[in-house]
Amino acid sequence: MKVAVLSLAHVHAATYLRLLRDRSDIELITADPDADPEDPSRGKALADALGVSYRSSYEAALAEQPRAVIITSENTRHRPLVEMAAAAGAHILCEKPLATTEPDALAMIEACEKAHVSLMTAYPVRFHPAFASLRHSLTDGSLGRLLSVHGVNNSSPPALERSWFADPVLSGGGAVMDHTVHIADLLDVLLDGEQPTHVYAVANDHLSPAHDEAVQGVESAGLITMTYPGGLVATIDCSWSHPATHPTWGGLSLTCVTERAQVEFDAFPPLLTGYDTTHSTPRWEPTAVDLDAAMLNSFLTAARTGQRAHPDGYAGLRTLRIVLAAYESLVTGQPSAIPKTA
Repeated sequence: MKVAVLSLAHVHAATYLRLLRDRSDIELITADPDADPEDPSRGKALADALGVSYRSSYEAALAEQPRAVIITSENTRHRPLVEMAAAAGAHILCEKPLATTEPDALAMIEACEKAHVSLMTAYPVRFHPAFASLRHSLTDGSLGRLLSVHGVNNSSPPALERSWFADPVLSGGGAVMDHTVHIADLLDVLLDGEQPTHVYAVANDHLSPAHDEAVQGVESAGLITMTYPGGLVATIDCSWSHPATHPTWGGLSLTCVTERAQVEFDAFPPLLTGYDTTHSTPRWEPTAVDLDAAMLNSFLTAARTGQRAHPDGYAGLRTLRIVLAAYESLVTGQPSAIPKTA
C-alpha cells in the first residue's frame, strides 16, 4: 500500500517516517515543498537522511494515488492539504489539532465525507493499553460515578525544535493550542463524546526563556477548567513546563476521582531512572509501549479495509471547540460557554 507523508514541519513527522520506511507492506513517499532548502531538519535533506523517497511537490506525491496520506504540516496548513488529499481519494491521518478554526475543521470533515474517505485525528494516547483498562474500570460500574479528572500534558517548548509552534499565524496559539487537545481527547473517550458546558482558562508566558526569541509571543503555561452537564469537573495543565535538560521530552497523566476510588493513569511511566555520564544529565527510560506505532497501525488498517478510522474528524472538532472556548475565556476573563451541538 502506498502511503504519502505531506509536509515534514511537525516534530512527529520524522517519527512517522522511521516507523513506516522499513515496513514490507508499505511503499512510502514524502513531500515537503514549503521547507527551507537550507534546513537539514526538513524537506529533501530529512527524507534523504532517513532513506525515504522524496517528491518535489504535494501534487506530484498525490498524482501517484497513495491510498493513505499522513499530514504533518503546521497547524493552519492542515485544511488545504486535507482537501487536496481527499480530492485524490486518499484516506487521511491529520496531526493534531485538527485545525485552528471551527470553519476549517468543518470544511475538512465535509471534504472527506464528500470524497468517501476517512479522516482520522492523530491522538495516539487513546491507544495505550493502560488507558483502555482505565476506561473499562470507569464504564463497568465497579468504581461508581466519575466525579472529577485532572489531566497533565507537559513538555519542553516544541518551538525549540520547530519555531513555527510559537508563531500564531502558523500554530494558532501556544501551549493551550498544543497540549489541551490530547487530554481533551481522553476525556472525550471516557465521556462518550459529551462536551463541557463551560470552559475557563488562565495562561501566561512566564515559562518562556527571556533570552530565547523562538518561544516568545505565545502562552507557555495554561490551566483549563471544564464543567460538564452531569456535574463533573475536569482540569488540564497544558504547559510547556519542562526545561530542555529534562530527561524526557514530555509526559501525560490523568487522575480520576470516582465515588469509590482514585485512579491514576500515566502514559509514559519510567521503567528505569539513573544518570547519563556522557551528557551529565538524569536518564529516564520510558515504557516500551509505542503509541505512535499503535495509532499508525489502526489508521493503516482502516485505510486498507475502507473502515471508518477513529478518532475521526468529529473527535478532532470536539476537542478543538474546547481549545477555542479556552482562548475566548482568556480574552474575556470569564468562563466560555460551549453551545450544544447535534
